[in-house]
Amino acid sequence: MTFFVEALQYGFFRRALLAVLLVCPSLSMLGCLVLETRTTFFSDAIGHAGLSGIAIGTLLGFSDPLVGLTGFSVLLALAVTLARRRSAAPPDAAIGIFQSAAVALGVVLLSRGGGFARFSRYLIGDILSVSPADLTRLAIATGIFLPIFAFLFSRVLLASLGESFARSRGLSPGRIQTAFALLLAVTVSASLQWIGILVIQAMVILPAAAARNLARSTAAFLWGSVAVGLGSGAVGLFASYAFSTATGATIVLAAFAAFLATLLVKIFRERQA
Repeated sequence: MTFFVEALQYGFFRRALLAVLLVCPSLSMLGCLVLETRTTFFSDAIGHAGLSGIAIGTLLGFSDPLVGLTGFSVLLALAVTLARRRSAAPPDAAIGIFQSAAVALGVVLLSRGGGFARFSRYLIGDILSVSPADLTRLAIATGIFLPIFAFLFSRVLLASLGESFARSRGLSPGRIQTAFALLLAVTVSASLQWIGILVIQAMVILPAAAARNLARSTAAFLWGSVAVGLGSGAVGLFASYAFSTATGATIVLAAFAAFLATLLVKIFRERQA
């Protein structure tokens, strides 16, 4: 108990904890839709494309990396969505093509003149450096995210069952897929510099995967994912402080531990049935 009290005495740690409480639920909720729509590769592409967004924002002189990150991620999401629907290549291949090009572009631009090391912090994230202004922006982003997610949730699930079925329900699959892709791109971009490019995908997938092992309803799946995201975020943050490790990666390990625990429970249940 003394350790927790000591950690919370520091302003930077309290801000980091608040950031975790804002970021992790949004990523976990998105993870539910990512799993149900089988778009894990797409969310991974958005995360890795952050390199190019940072590079382009730097070249254009933006002082805030979030501007370049978000702008490029939105463009990539639109391009990938269009390619998946129009290209003769399989959907996963279309995503892979754009992801490879985006990552290569980011590496090329950021490595000009040997300057890549300056941006290495984006690879592993730095949530302990969250400022009060950053917290305000994250709170606003979360406030915008929640009603949009609530509006899209059932529609994305219906669209994932098949385009013909979605149209029979009066929905436009193309518009729904595009809206979901944009929401995913903006949310991942807003979290990228704090969680890290290398581990952002895991924070989207692992809480949802852990919840899916035990959930017996859609509501249990969704709220279970949020609970795992919040729990692993808090545990990972305290553990990273205790052991002086990279916070984003430590949070991912906590989420992975939760996944393994729920998997063992699932296996035990199946054997008892």
